[in-house]
Amino acid sequence: MKFFADTADTNDIRELADAGLLDGVTTNPSLIHKAGRNFLEVVEEICGIVDGPVSAEVVALDYDGMMREAEVVRKIADNVAVKLPMTIEGLKACKALTDDGTMVNVTLCFSANQALLAAKAGATFISPFVGRHDDIGFDGMDLIGDIRLIYDNYAFETEILVASVRHPIHILEAAKLGADVMTAPPAVIRQLVKHPLTDKGIEGFLSDWAKTGQTIG
Repeated sequence: MKFFADTADTNDIRELADAGLLDGVTTNPSLIHKAGRNFLEVVEEICGIVDGPVSAEVVALDYDGMMREAEVVRKIADNVAVKLPMTIEGLKACKALTDDGTMVNVTLCFSANQALLAAKAGATFISPFVGRHDDIGFDGMDLIGDIRLIYDNYAFETEILVASVRHPIHILEAAKLGADVMTAPPAVIRQLVKHPLTDKGIEGFLSDWAKTGQTIG
């Protein structure tokens, strides 16, 4: 499963990329606002840090507006994926852009039917939001399982990009279900490293090593 970081913080992105943990990055207007930086500049910087897809979201809601904004963002770098909303206008723009060779991430997916439409429109990625799905009383991972089944039934090439990831269990379940990609805040990715027995083991090894009175190098 590919790991994307859901952030516009370039310091976090560099740290995770240096550890070999990143295959791409997703951004959205809220993350850009949190970063407090110019949208085009930060996307360009991120594209220079990671080789994989970097999702940059348009904000227009009409087809012509989406296409105008997409033309701007896809010129930033070859690894930009234009992020479009799950609407009829968004699907229309998705088809036009993917037909032209541009990667597209269709976002704000909350049903398997929506994911089916995105695949029909040629989306590179579909972003089902599991955390927000959980928030309203549904099991977000059931959604991932349904999409995986449908895509496998018809050999759709659209990649399932699990979004709105809140904790490590979301990542584990997504991997077990065969999701292609997950995108999570850097803090959640770092949580994957942690285990109390790992910490205890390190503490024990260091304690025993100190008793030997030796040094390395």
